[in-house]
Amino acid sequence: MEPASLALFAAVLTLGAASPGPAVVALVARTLARGRHGASAFILGLATGDILWLAAAALGLAALAATLGSLFIVVRLAGAAYLLLMAWRMWTAPAAPPSDAPVPTDQSALGLYGAGVALTLSNPKTMAFYLALLPTLMNLDQLSMLGFAEMSGVILVVLTAVFAGYVIVADRARRFIASRRAMRTLNRICGATLAGAAVTVAAR
Repeated sequence: MEPASLALFAAVLTLGAASPGPAVVALVARTLARGRHGASAFILGLATGDILWLAAAALGLAALAATLGSLFIVVRLAGAAYLLLMAWRMWTAPAAPPSDAPVPTDQSALGLYGAGVALTLSNPKTMAFYLALLPTLMNLDQLSMLGFAEMSGVILVVLTAVFAGYVIVADRARRFIASRRAMRTLNRICGATLAGAAVTVAAR
């Protein structure tokens, strides 16, 4: 693929990833409540979901997505359900300040990875980017396997960089919390924010 095309894709993807959406909300809220633990697996899952949507766009599945509307509704509701589960866990999390809090072990790396994939697949913003916006910017009908691999590499690099930046900022903000009362308040704010994101995903 031509470097100019890859650069355009990287630029547009960066803008899309950096703009707040359900994935950013979930990542930041989880980091504020739980720290960096598990963030890398969650980010990898989010990036994998993007690669799957790129594959759908390259294979011309936009029409299929419209035809199988009920299937995509199920995927969207599954993503919303996971956000609600995260919201409940944060709302009921122990109110220990970061310096005293143990490393969370309630979710495995594989579980967080799967959650990231499910969230991206159910994200209307990501779906619109790959099935509606991207085909107007690039000719995906003639995309080769090498071109797909190059674009997938761009997705991994861009999303890891952007989302890691959010994690670092959120984790640093979390370290200013020094009391159990403040931690309890933060947990509930994050839980309510995730619940709102779940409603947004389910309603679209």
